[in-house]
Amino acid sequence: MRYLAALLLTVFFTGSALAYQCPTLVNQIDQQLQSAQLDSDTKAKIVELRDRGESLHSQGKHSESIKILNQALSELEAAS
Repeated sequence: MRYLAALLLTVFFTGSALAYQCPTLVNQIDQQLQSAQLDSDTKAKIVELRDRGESLHSQGKHSESIKILNQALSELEAAS
């Protein structure tokens, strides 16, 4: 029983930690977009990924959101 309780607490806190990471990534993308020199197609793709990540966060799909937001950051850093 103790193991089950420990597992449930771990899962609960992990989900909470992921939920807080999403807004941080969105803010990081927004800040980098302001100063990045990008062509319109690249910028549109990064903004689309950012918006999709934010939408997934709003739906409670935090691990998917983080994956998409990290992809946006990678593409932003590669293009800069």
